[in-house]
Amino acid sequence: MPTRVYLDWNATTPLRPEARAAMLAAYDLVGNPSSVHAEGREARRLVEEARAALAAAVGALPRNVVFTSAGTEANVLALSPGLRGPSGGPVERLLVSAVEHASVLAGGRFPPDRIGLIQVTRSGVVDLTDLKAQLEDGPPALVSIMAANNETGALQPVAEAASVVHGAGGLLHVDAIQALGKIHFDINKVGADLATFSAHKIGGPKGIGALVMTEGIVGLEPVLRGGGQELSRRAGTENVAGIAGFGAAVKATLQALPEDVKRMVTLRDRLENGLRGVAGATVFADDVERIPNTVLFTAPGLKAETAVIGFDLEGIAVSSGSACSSGKVQPSHVLSAMGYDPAVAQGAVRLSLGWSTEPEHINRALEAWRKLGNTLLKG
Repeated sequence: MPTRVYLDWNATTPLRPEARAAMLAAYDLVGNPSSVHAEGREARRLVEEARAALAAAVGALPRNVVFTSAGTEANVLALSPGLRGPSGGPVERLLVSAVEHASVLAGGRFPPDRIGLIQVTRSGVVDLTDLKAQLEDGPPALVSIMAANNETGALQPVAEAASVVHGAGGLLHVDAIQALGKIHFDINKVGADLATFSAHKIGGPKGIGALVMTEGIVGLEPVLRGGGQELSRRAGTENVAGIAGFGAAVKATLQALPEDVKRMVTLRDRLENGLRGVAGATVFADDVERIPNTVLFTAPGLKAETAVIGFDLEGIAVSSGSACSSGKVQPSHVLSAMGYDPAVAQGAVRLSLGWSTEPEHINRALEAWRKLGNTLLKG
C-alpha cells in the first residue's frame, strides 16, 4: 500500500528531529525552572536558551518573549485593553481584519462593542483605506493583522499598516504563526508592537506558543494569574520540554529556510498549474504575494467535504481551511470576507507543503485531483 502523503502543513507539521531530541533531554531533568538549586537552574537554562533563540529569530529581546500554551493563548494575551507603547496612550478598542484566525476574531479580552472589522480586498489583502478611515473615527486602537493568511497564504501589508496605526496613536499586533519558517519575519522591520507564534507550525511540539513584544510595551494583563513565572505575565510552571522543543525547532527552521523556500515555491507552482488543468479549477489569491507553501483552490460544483474525503481515500491528507473548527468542514470565513458567495466558500480545498514534501507527493496529489475532477465533469 502506498505511503500516505501529508499536504496539511498549515494545520500542523511533523516534529523535527532536533525538537524531539531537545524534548527527550528535557524530560530527563527533574528540576522546576523556578527553583534556585542546581536542578532548577538546569531547567531554567533550557527555557532561557529557547527564549533567546526565538527572540533572535524575530528581532526581539529575550525579556520580551512570553511562552504560552499555544498560539491561541498568545493571541488572547496580546489582545489586552489598556496596552500602551512608549509614546501613546492606552488602547481603548480593537480593530481586526476580517480574515483573521478565530482566536483573533473572538477579540481576546475586549468587550464586543469595542471590536471592529477591517475589510479586505477580493484578493484577501487588508484594505488600508478602510483601516485609515476606522482609525480616524475613535480613540486609540489596538489593530490586529496577520502576517500571512492560514487559508490563502496571502501576505498582508503589515509594514504599511504599522505606519498607519502608529500615526493614529495605536498599536499593532501581528499574528505571525503562519509566517515563521516560511518567510523572514522581524518584528522591528515590519513595525509590529506585538507578535504571536506557535511551535507546532515549524516542527516543534503542539501545546507551546509565544507572545513577543517590542521594547516599551506596558499594560499587558495576564490571562493566568498566580505565580511570578514569565516575569509575572503568565503564571504556571513552564512546560520545559515543550519550550526546549520550540527553541530547537526555531534554530533548525531558520537554518534550512532559504533552501526550503526555494524548493517549496517550485513545487507549489507545479501543483497549481496541474490543478488548474482539471475541471476548471481556480486558485485563490494567486494575484498577490503569498507564503511559498500554500494553495487554496476550488472548481465549479466542488464540495470541500467531498474533496477532503476523496483525497484521503487516495492516501493524501488535505484540508478545507483552518484546523480550528472541531474537525468540521465549514464554509471559509476568509473567502466570505473576500466577497465570494457561500457556494464558492463551501468548495475551497487547501493544500499546504513543507520541508519534506517531494515531487512525487505533488504527482500523487494531482493524480487524485484528476480522478475527483473527472467525477465532477461527469456529474
